[in-house]
Amino acid sequence: MAKLPTIVTIGKATQDVFLRSSDAFTEFTHKGVKYEQLPVGQKLDLDEVIFSTGGNVTNAAVTFARQGLHSKYSWCIGDDAPSETILQSLDREGVDTTHVFQGEHFKPSYSVILMLEGGERTILNYRGTMPTAKDHELDISVIEEGDWIYISSLGNMELLERVIDRAAKHGVKVMLNPASIELEETEKLKGLLEDVDVLAVNKEEAQMIVHGETSEELVRHLTHFVPVAIVSDGPKGVVATDSKTIVEAGMYEDVPVIDRTGAGDAFGSGFLSAYAQGKSLQEAIVFASANSTSVVQYVGAKEGILHQGVQLHDMPLTEKDF
Repeated sequence: MAKLPTIVTIGKATQDVFLRSSDAFTEFTHKGVKYEQLPVGQKLDLDEVIFSTGGNVTNAAVTFARQGLHSKYSWCIGDDAPSETILQSLDREGVDTTHVFQGEHFKPSYSVILMLEGGERTILNYRGTMPTAKDHELDISVIEEGDWIYISSLGNMELLERVIDRAAKHGVKVMLNPASIELEETEKLKGLLEDVDVLAVNKEEAQMIVHGETSEELVRHLTHFVPVAIVSDGPKGVVATDSKTIVEAGMYEDVPVIDRTGAGDAFGSGFLSAYAQGKSLQEAIVFASANSTSVVQYVGAKEGILHQGVQLHDMPLTEKDF
């Protein structure tokens, strides 16, 4: 039996509070931009309050754990109630949190999500106290214990450089889903991509790195930087290549969307959980799509993450030579 891979995640953790109100939270459009409007000075009734935990890579860590892989997480959080809730939720899922540092000078991220019908939402986000590359409390030695590291939205280019360099030095493969702040430093990001094995971005983000009008053009051009490139384009689906074949996939299935929070994390981590086990590009895309589709049917980023052994059905996709 093949050895199960160990996948390391490093990044922010979030306490999420979802608020639903069919009366108070309504959508309107002004000059083509959608808004939520709340009256000042009034008390608004809520239909439901749901507490959950999030953070891009903690969502991914749960995917890896539920798929039976060795999932390890490292970050710096506080010793307050939200931090304890985050840590306990990861422990319950079987994520190894022994490399997490807790100290009163760190605060977790905190998000309040105002939910609309159809899965759209407005997010009020407190970033918390984010460790930097200079914070000795952040234990990145955990990278050396991994076969892969999954990085998403670190939000600090210096820290991203340090993490990827450490992975390269120890032969650990890297999947990267960069944040907007990292994409803004395009030339620095391009310099790091030589040590990245899988890059996942949406169409607009891909166009910040390479030229191209279609998703297929973009993935082809991204292979000048990385072995495997994935470009998503919302409801139009995803195009991925490993420089041997190109896979184009639509939606896994048409389901009622309750909450889109965590859908991208579910796709990226779903892909890697399959790909790291030697699954083909096509098989990894199918599982990624299924995982993302499941997540949007529940409130919160983790509730709908698929468990090991789930039965998948075929989905619309095409595959052709690169």
